[in-house]
Amino acid sequence: MEQQNHSEDQTNADEEIEELQNLEEEVKLMAQKIADFRQTLPDQLKDTLASIISAQRPVNLTFLDGDSDPGPSDVMTCPDSEDPEHTEKLERIKQKISDNASAMPLLVKRMKACISRIDQLDSFKQDMIHPAFTRKWST
Repeated sequence: MEQQNHSEDQTNADEEIEELQNLEEEVKLMAQKIADFRQTLPDQLKDTLASIISAQRPVNLTFLDGDSDPGPSDVMTCPDSEDPEHTEKLERIKQKISDNASAMPLLVKRMKACISRIDQLDSFKQDMIHPAFTRKWST
């Protein structure tokens, strides 16, 4: 009986050692994968971001009007340039861009005013609590 317990203990120990070796091997593989990702992932992210940004780049609207010459990489022509619906959409987009650009100085001024108000609030004493926010204790 004692030999049977000893052989079971030996078998359990062998299984644990084998499992430990498998886990160590998995950890080494994971460490290698992490090292590879750390080397390659930043470049992949940079390339992906650049392609997404270039895909979302707006159409060169001045070229579509014929006001200026196109750049070598900015050549984008619209086959439906005679289409009145397309022309109307272009005009609306140009108007929106113009309105947004003309509103910028006002927005900057309002943002500076808000920032100065926040700075004033930050400069007040931290201990100071408005009486409206204090609790009245009843006795």
